[in-house]
Amino acid sequence: MMALALTIGAQAQQDDGMDDMLAAMIAAKIHQDSIDTSSLVAVYDYECQTQDADAKAVTDKMKVCLQVGQHCTRSFPYRKFRENTEGYDCMTPDEFPQFRAESYCFVPEVWTNYPDGQVTVRDAIIPNIYETREERKPINWELIDDTLTVAGYLCKTATCQLHGRNWTALYSEDIPTSAGPWKLCGLPGLVLKAETDDGIHRFTLASLQRIVSPIYYEHNAITTKTSEKKLIKNRIKIFGNKLYPKNPTYYIADRGSMNADETFCQMGDEILTLVNGVLEDNKAHVYQPLEVCE
Repeated sequence: MMALALTIGAQAQQDDGMDDMLAAMIAAKIHQDSIDTSSLVAVYDYECQTQDADAKAVTDKMKVCLQVGQHCTRSFPYRKFRENTEGYDCMTPDEFPQFRAESYCFVPEVWTNYPDGQVTVRDAIIPNIYETREERKPINWELIDDTLTVAGYLCKTATCQLHGRNWTALYSEDIPTSAGPWKLCGLPGLVLKAETDDGIHRFTLASLQRIVSPIYYEHNAITTKTSEKKLIKNRIKIFGNKLYPKNPTYYIADRGSMNADETFCQMGDEILTLVNGVLEDNKAHVYQPLEVCE
């Protein structure tokens, strides 16, 4: 994952001699293939209503990028898109708070129609990076006559149930693509806003640009293949445990037995730990799953 590459520069502040070793480890495990070219890039504000480790109400936020190509789409953290196109570095004191906030949001990477007719999902449960690949199944959307305006676009309304949650989406036929953030796709126009009926999860379009850019798929030797059903079940079992908010790695009994790359770097007065490129915090927020059933 690209986050691993970011740790090299941060680690150099602590030990210049680690650079070559970390770079070699990363190069051996990860490479990117361009699988399509996007002509449209949509950026969404994602919000999740939850509680912190002390049971205080908080809103977790991150930006999600959607690349729309001719054959497939990729939904993933906007940070990673900026890393590829701008050389953006989140491991700086000014930018790091957004990287940390992203770690609270539990939004996986999703490649829709890659490979053809399938959906690929990649997500992390420290110390593992999991990947699922399932047949692409159409969402049973119910189209409604209601119209609203989002970001200056006239939108129509649709509802669906997806993995146990009820969603209401606003889509614009003026943007002729069936794409949307995360797994919310299949409507006769781009999804500009989507929200669960309980108000916990919300995606809202922040910007839309005609940008020609490669859509990458990362070949990652440390990825563990699993099924969508097992990944959803494991997320709920581990992140949904009452111990998780105050001790996010409570389920790791023996750290010495982890088959993972651990990287340590300095951020102000704080020593950060990244496990296989994923930030390990000592506190987290109450898990609000996007998917509550298979």
